[in-house]
Amino acid sequence: MKPALLLAALLLSTPALADWKPVEKIDTYAVSGQTAEQLYLSIGEKGPLIGTAGNARRVIAHTFFKLTWQRDYQPQGNACVLKTARPKLIITYTLPKPAGKLEPALQARWDRFAAGLIAHEKVHGAGIVDMVDKIVAFSTGLTAENDPGCKKVRAELTAYLDQLSKAQRQGSRDFDTKEFGHDGNMLKLIAAFLGGG
Repeated sequence: MKPALLLAALLLSTPALADWKPVEKIDTYAVSGQTAEQLYLSIGEKGPLIGTAGNARRVIAHTFFKLTWQRDYQPQGNACVLKTARPKLIITYTLPKPAGKLEPALQARWDRFAAGLIAHEKVHGAGIVDMVDKIVAFSTGLTAENDPGCKKVRAELTAYLDQLSKAQRQGSRDFDTKEFGHDGNMLKLIAAFLGGG
């Protein structure tokens, strides 16, 4: 078989993981100031709140996602097969944005700072996309024998989703710990913004 035909046959015979794409949105919140310090203080006052009511804290930026599914569970004889699992993923990055015009040197500093922020948040977004790809790969074709009501398949999928979700959240926390830790990229980014570097 010619290489091109072999490749086409392989591509057509495997479930396509990449037949979906996330929707990415950027929401901004206004910060004010005419110096880097004033802008950073405004971030501290107006940044998105995360955490539970008693432990809520403000952050510079945040990545949030909404994930819904179209799943096709099909009874086949006495078994149940999850034929397809198509995700709809919306990732929203919340970032600061100056409310007013900045003088050129400060604008250049802000632009470098903002580029670093979105790069950091995009890593969180990539982790979410990776999680969804793993869910699609696990889900598609998932079969349980003696499951005419598809309860076993749903239970197995739910257990896997719980495990994967916990792993994704832990990975996100570990990434932030590294980024904000000693010599971390985010600490360097903040220092460069405040110090004019």
